[in-house]
Amino acid sequence: MLFDPNLLEPSAVYKLMTGAIIPRPIGWIATVSEDGINNLAPFSYFNAAGEDPPHIMFSVNRANHTNKDTLINILANGQFVVNMVTENTVEQMNTTAQSVPAEVDEFVLAGVTPLPSVKVKPMRVAESPVQLECELVHHYFLEDHKNGGSCIIIGRIVMMHFDDAVLLDNYKINLETYKPIARLAGSNYAKLGELFSIKRG
Repeated sequence: MLFDPNLLEPSAVYKLMTGAIIPRPIGWIATVSEDGINNLAPFSYFNAAGEDPPHIMFSVNRANHTNKDTLINILANGQFVVNMVTENTVEQMNTTAQSVPAEVDEFVLAGVTPLPSVKVKPMRVAESPVQLECELVHHYFLEDHKNGGSCIIIGRIVMMHFDDAVLLDNYKINLETYKPIARLAGSNYAKLGELFSIKRG
């Protein structure tokens, strides 16, 4: 089958992309409004962008040409925290995926504990074993969209927080204790399955 995305309904393009480009890590993004209200929301158009220096990227959908609170806050103050989602926090993460008024504190809504960051204003999720404090370096609004498109955010990691329980020697991550969750399509998520190694030639 051949699909020209320009000839498909946006919902069809979304289903094809989110069903095929899997698994995707989830960036649980914490921000704070200019009024000091905490915001917390998950994004699965998310990944590492580079390590020299360390950057991450994620994309915020702009349905109905409307900026989400996450994007509004980042564009206002240029800071955010990435909290990685694990088996222990997936239910709380899902709670923060719902649309709620800007005055609602999603830390309270999800029942997670806010921790002060070291270099940025947004709080960290205490229950997440990996938290990355970030500063905005670039944002780009996708062009030629039909319903608002998306805004790609690139942030520089300025401080990393790792729970001792997920660390091994020489800065390696213990996957047995980390237990990350990945996004699939629809309401589906995935745990780590069988692991295998292939050495590079």
